[in-house]
Amino acid sequence: MKTVQAMKNNLLLEHQLCFRLYSLNKLMGRLYTPVLKELSLTYPQYLVMLVLWQNQSGISVKDLGTQLDLDSGTLSPLLKRLEAQALLTRSRQAKDERVVIIKLTNKGSDLRAAAEKIPEKMFAKTGLTPDKLQDLNLTLDQLIEKIGN
Repeated sequence: MKTVQAMKNNLLLEHQLCFRLYSLNKLMGRLYTPVLKELSLTYPQYLVMLVLWQNQSGISVKDLGTQLDLDSGTLSPLLKRLEAQALLTRSRQAKDERVVIIKLTNKGSDLRAAAEKIPEKMFAKTGLTPDKLQDLNLTLDQLIEKIGN
């Protein structure tokens, strides 16, 4: 059985996983901002582009939202801004007009070359090695899986 002191220690801010993840999220955003500014992208736009670079033939808005865990109310303005930058196109699927397909433009595809330098810059800023990143990703994926169910 936990002692009263141990129970009190459980409520210390520095013992809270949620606070560490919250702080880390803010810090990572600050690290990425200047790097992504060079590409004229925000962090959420960068995430969209990452998915599109993996799906060269296009992806539905619904599937994109599922992959990024974003609802259409959040995703639609992002896509409109990326379309205004001529990085992607949105079109209705011929066989089901309710489905909107997102595809990269040539400019959007070409941006990938500049973005390929981002992971290296992040390794330099964080001090993480590829092996440490892989271990951290595995741990976080397990936590996401556990919490998500």
